[in-house]
Amino acid sequence: MVGTGVFTSLGFQVGPLPSPFVLVVLWALGGLIALCGALSYAELAAALPRSGGEYHFLGRIYHPCVGVMAGFVSVFVGFGAPIALGGMAFGEYVAAAFPAVPATGASIAMVVTLAAVHSFALRVSGGFQVAATGFKLGLILAFLIAGFVMGKGADFAPRAGDGGLIASGAFAVSLMFVLYSYSGWNAAVYILGEVREPEKVLPRALVAGTLFVTALYVLLNAMFLASAPMADFAGKVEVGEVAATRLLGEAGGRLMSGVIAIGLVSSVSALTWAGPRVAQTAGEDYPALGWLAARTGGGIPLRALAIQTAIVLVLLLTATFESVLVSAQFALISCSSLTVFGVFVLRWREPGLSRPFRCPWYPVVPALFLVSCLFSLGYTLFEKPVQAGSGLMTLACGAGLYFAVRGMRCVR
Repeated sequence: MVGTGVFTSLGFQVGPLPSPFVLVVLWALGGLIALCGALSYAELAAALPRSGGEYHFLGRIYHPCVGVMAGFVSVFVGFGAPIALGGMAFGEYVAAAFPAVPATGASIAMVVTLAAVHSFALRVSGGFQVAATGFKLGLILAFLIAGFVMGKGADFAPRAGDGGLIASGAFAVSLMFVLYSYSGWNAAVYILGEVREPEKVLPRALVAGTLFVTALYVLLNAMFLASAPMADFAGKVEVGEVAATRLLGEAGGRLMSGVIAIGLVSSVSALTWAGPRVAQTAGEDYPALGWLAARTGGGIPLRALAIQTAIVLVLLLTATFESVLVSAQFALISCSSLTVFGVFVLRWREPGLSRPFRCPWYPVVPALFLVSCLFSLGYTLFEKPVQAGSGLMTLACGAGLYFAVRGMRCVR
């Protein structure tokens, strides 16, 4: 869950939201929304324990068409786009550390290498993921200590006009970037079939992970703001490099850029690992997509992994960071909102369904998630119509895929 967004998003927020207080509120609100989503997903995961994420949940709750739409979104933008964004960020940080290295070339090399690593048995890919995540958390801790010890501080007190900024369209669009940063809170539901006793493990993992990451993200962004003037971050992807250069000088900034680049590998690795399981699950349900369900002797859905990697490479070569992020998030938040609304639907339609975990403070928690997401989606549609339209087109393509394969659904 500790991913690319926290090292890249701030540069797109400081311009329209020139207030440290508002930016901290933005990141704290993102964490609260993610927690509400995690609690809602935990109920669904415990009641409907099968890999596939939104593909499985929405197909089961609403209609197979909605599930296929969500599965298409997951494969194409839910994993493909964040992997591409992580690759872009990795390339920018590598180029900052080693100016002679082309950013795009570094991005492609990292994505292909990780796909190769995850084509091996689950034990190999799982061990790699644990090691990479541990390195990344150590990096963030060291960055936080350096920033708060050496930073000059920033004024985080509220001031006149902050209320208007929080109610603005710019805040809603910036929330898209923040929710992208938190988007890994639901990653575990994509591999439910590979988790022992998911009804017990998943709720704890989703909630504990979200709380931990919220604290980490708020502190890290406060540290960034304390390390350099906001104008230095404006429009920059590599915000960590900007902060490190201010704190440690040019040589220290290059060193930290290289370390951050290594840390980003963990984020991309987690997505590379989980993403193909969605396509695999769809392949198990629809014979027309059955070739995606094929697994190696080590349990790896290799064909699905290859398709995902091809999508990522196309995005790396053809799109910009901001356009990919906003378009992808519009489609993803739409699917997440439908999933959380499914908590209401299932409680009304199937009150007797076994629910080993029930979302606490229902219906406030899922309602807060939905209201916040609709606020962000509505303003994004108005403020960024091209990117929002691209997200809507992705949803429509996913729904269209269902009508191409619906006559060949497997009976379960």
